[in-house]
Amino acid sequence: QVQLVESGGGLVQAGGSLRLSCVASGSIFRINAMGWYRRTPEKQRELVATVTSDGGANYADSVKGRFTISRENAKKMVYLVMNSLKPEDTAIYYCNADLVRGQGDFRNRNYWGQGTQVTVSS
Repeated sequence: QVQLVESGGGLVQAGGSLRLSCVASGSIFRINAMGWYRRTPEKQRELVATVTSDGGANYADSVKGRFTISRENAKKMVYLVMNSLKPEDTAIYYCNADLVRGQGDFRNRNYWGQGTQVTVSS
């Protein structure tokens, strides 16, 4: 089965940096867009950044200039480098992928990881 697994979360001070990683595994024919979303108990899940298969990136206004999303297609991985972290960045960060499986069917499907906690202290 297809799985997404995040890593790299942790506790950092305001102004610090973290790099999140996500790897996709299983029977995958093609990965389209990948992205990062975040959620807190008080807020709905929000888009942080997305990246297309050829590297085109989009960012939420709140993270522009501070976060960078990238991917390595051969490794089926996506990264999020987070700089100048703020307490308001504290959230569970989820990896997302829109992909076509290598078996079962060939329609686009959306997959989510289990999330990784990012906590920024002031």
